[in-house]
Parts: sequence; structure tokens; C-alpha cells
Amino acid sequence: MSMVSTFSPVDPNRIGHDNRVASAEAEALGRGAGGPAPKYIVVSYGFWIFLLSDIVMFSAFFAAFQVLAGQSPDMAPRFDLDDVAIETGCLLVSSFLCGVAALSARRRNLMATEFFLLLTGLFGAGFLLLELKEFTGLVVQHMGPADGAYYSGFFALVGCHGLHVTAGLLWLGTMMAQIWAKGFRQDILRRLVCFSLFWHALDIVWVGIFSFVYLMRFAP
Repeated sequence: MSMVSTFSPVDPNRIGHDNRVASAEAEALGRGAGGPAPKYIVVSYGFWIFLLSDIVMFSAFFAAFQVLAGQSPDMAPRFDLDDVAIETGCLLVSSFLCGVAALSARRRNLMATEFFLLLTGLFGAGFLLLELKEFTGLVVQHMGPADGAYYSGFFALVGCHGLHVTAGLLWLGTMMAQIWAKGFRQDILRRLVCFSLFWHALDIVWVGIFSFVYLMRFAP
């Protein structure tokens, strides 16, 4: 009787029941004593799914631009690569500063977090102003989105990224106000993590735009 009621590794049907084994299995499945995943993990995972869907959208814009550009290479304007290089530098620096702000938030350093978030926003705004200057110059030269398929693809791709940067700056301002007014609450820290992921993703997308749109095909 004792052999039947005792769990053994060679028991194929697990007639015996070992509470320790059952507890370990429950924890591995996220049930029982282990409980559900922390909300921080759930929110981050969900936001990663959103970012991946956004990357799919940008991939479609990249593909459309490459097709249109390949059909009309003579329509490509001569971009001012000095301004584009400054734009790229502004966005890269802002991404680095955003990471420093996230580290400051982990240490619960209010002033450092606000300071580095402010610098992130200033460099992001500088990037956006240079992009608007480029767009204005192209429209004045009759190279706007209504002046050809190539320009439509260009403005759709680069303009979509610019809209994302604009939304990120609005989000950044909201985050700074919330942190200043409410401190480092857990829900605010989760939002800050999501903002950091969003801002770094925009940085990665811009590196692709800078490489494929400005450097590889149409450099002077």
C-alpha cells in the first residue's frame, strides 16, 4: 500500500501525488503560488506587440518608396546631407538622453529625470524643425507630394516618421507633467518604459530612412 500511494519517477500515470511537484508545475504555468505575471511585464509585452505592428506599417512604406524610386530615379532631389546628418545626430542624442532619463527614474531622482527628459524633447524638437525646413524647401521647388509618385512615396515615409516624432513629443510633455505632479508611481513608471521603447523604435526607423532614402540611392 505504501508503494502505491508514494509518487515515484517511474510511475507513468502519476497515480501518487506529490504536493511539491504539483506546486512547481503550477508556478511554471503561472498559476497557484506563482500567480499571474506582474503588470509591468504584461504592459511591456503588449506595447512590444504595438511596436511590431508599427514596424510592419513602416516596412510597407519602405517597400512602396523603393518601388516608386526605382521607377523614377531622375526625380530624386539633391538633399542637403549636412542638414540630414544634423537631424540624425539630434535623434541619436535624444535617444541616448531618453535612456539616461529612464535610469534616473529607476533611482527615483526627480530632478535628473525631468532634466534629461527635457533635453530629450529639445533634441527631438530640433530634429522636427530641420525636417519641416526640408519639407518646406521641397514644396517651394514644386517637389511636394502632389508633384509625382516619387515625392508621394517620400513624403509618406518620412512624413509618417515625423508624425510619430510629433506624437512622441506630446507624450513626453505629458510624462514630464505627470512625474512632476504625481512622482514615481508604478503606473507612471510603466508609461515611462513604454515611452522609452517608442522613442528608441523611432530612432531605429530613422536609421533605416537615413540609410535607404538619403545615402544609398540619392547622395550627391
